[in-house]
Amino acid sequence: MKKTRAAAVIAAVALVATGCSSGGGGGGEGGAEGTGPIDIWLSNNEQEVAWGTAVVEAWNAEHPDEKVTAQEIPAGSSSEEAITAAITAGTAPCLVYNVAPAAVSGWVKQGGLVDLSAIEGGSDYISERGGDVEAYSSDGSFHQLPWKSNPVMVMYNKALFEAAGIDPEDPQMESHDAFLEKSRAIVDSGVQSAIWPAPTSEFFQPWFDFYPLYLAETDGTMLVEDGTSTFDSDEGRAVAEFWATFYEEKLSPNEASTDDAMSAGTTAMQLAGPWAIPSYAETVDVGFMPVPTSDGRENPVTFADSKSVSMFTACENQATAWEFLKFSTSEESDGQLLELTGQMPMRTDLTDTYADYFEANPNYVAFAEQAESTADVPSIPNSVEAWQAFRDEYSAAVIFGKNSIDDFLKNAAAKIDDLVAE
Repeated sequence: MKKTRAAAVIAAVALVATGCSSGGGGGGEGGAEGTGPIDIWLSNNEQEVAWGTAVVEAWNAEHPDEKVTAQEIPAGSSSEEAITAAITAGTAPCLVYNVAPAAVSGWVKQGGLVDLSAIEGGSDYISERGGDVEAYSSDGSFHQLPWKSNPVMVMYNKALFEAAGIDPEDPQMESHDAFLEKSRAIVDSGVQSAIWPAPTSEFFQPWFDFYPLYLAETDGTMLVEDGTSTFDSDEGRAVAEFWATFYEEKLSPNEASTDDAMSAGTTAMQLAGPWAIPSYAETVDVGFMPVPTSDGRENPVTFADSKSVSMFTACENQATAWEFLKFSTSEESDGQLLELTGQMPMRTDLTDTYADYFEANPNYVAFAEQAESTADVPSIPNSVEAWQAFRDEYSAAVIFGKNSIDDFLKNAAAKIDDLVAE
């Protein structure tokens, strides 16, 4: 998969689990050469659970002495907290799927992740599968296998567009000005909200309002590059002022929705990836378009919302874990992932490799094409803290209008620069 200025991602991981990594029964002596049973953790997304179950069953049928046991995410703490705690306790599983490499640098520092590059053929496999994935490495080593992406686009309700006088097949909303003009028409038509980004304070929320548009505006400049924040700039100001206008003119509410606003018809648009398509298959006729830019450019970059797979040092049977990781990210397994979830495997020649799928599922073509023009969040020290500092300043200025845009940009940049320098 060709990436535009890709970098190691932080994504909002929904992975929490309990339990221990597998012991060495049935195999070698444990560690890098160990073979035998392993445990893996999966997201609790219904479609991903179905995929994981099928892949595990196929593996176990052929490897009775190296049985894989998968478990869903229990309700409870955040994934980052749960995985960090498991690393500390020595109870992490062998593999976690749907890792948001936000925490990867912290987990490496904690000593919790296996360097996949140290495994014979590890770097070659990751690079041959994913193409330009060097940015997912740290100091030349891979502690994650880039697995799948969910390119963020504008998803919209075709019926509400038509009612507002907007052509749902060709909305013509590529520029900031056109997007605002037609958003006003949507609200004037009686819809509560034109677009309803979550106004809540979680550190990952910028990835679904400010950041996709900032990447588009800058052709893929990350929030931090070469150890310095980039967004206190004309481009960052343009994106912040764009979103501030939505809140000032009541085109976007500054309180959280109490239900699924798309399904309820209380918003006409949202920023989402292909994971959202099944949610509306029976309720909303949806369309998709790229995120807007100030000049309405074609094929803008957007946020990849990528996820990875990592192996944990608590795993006693790492040789089995590596073989299963390759098995579960093979061309066949990736095809099953695409079929069952609609999420984009991060591999080269995606549309050609799975041409039959995209012919049969035209709603996903836009995301497959967008996947060729994405960027991610930077792999930086104190990444969660940096994004939280950004969100706090953004919320005060853009969502609630308590501070100026200039103060937001200046203060957030200073705080993030300090955090990255620690």
